[in-house]
Amino acid sequence: MGDLTCPFCNPRPEEIALASDLCYARYDKYPVSPGHLLVIPFRHVAGFFEATDEEQVALLALVREAKRLLDERFRPDGYNIGVNVGEAAGQTVMHLHVHVIPRYAGDMEDPRGGVRGVIPERRGY
Repeated sequence: MGDLTCPFCNPRPEEIALASDLCYARYDKYPVSPGHLLVIPFRHVAGFFEATDEEQVALLALVREAKRLLDERFRPDGYNIGVNVGEAAGQTVMHLHVHVIPRYAGDMEDPRGGVRGVIPERRGY
């Protein structure tokens, strides 16, 4: 069992969209776009670099499964995949989670720069 105060520890079965032995995926409660999933290790670990090699491999494998699920259910035109590590990078829940964000043609005026947009003035290059 994980930290009882952590929103990602001890997920309820109905929250789990996909799972493996080491991690699970659930829909984000505050989605950026329709289908926004989080891929989360079951073990309470704060950041990507503290995860074991096995957990990192399992996370990426579940990201691939998440894409298949989202392709089937939502048919997005693209994806942003990201991990916030530490408060300075915007991490607010200190339990590792990978965002799988479906993107749709026209969902924003100019999507160029993708994840570079975390610092808006650096989006264009």
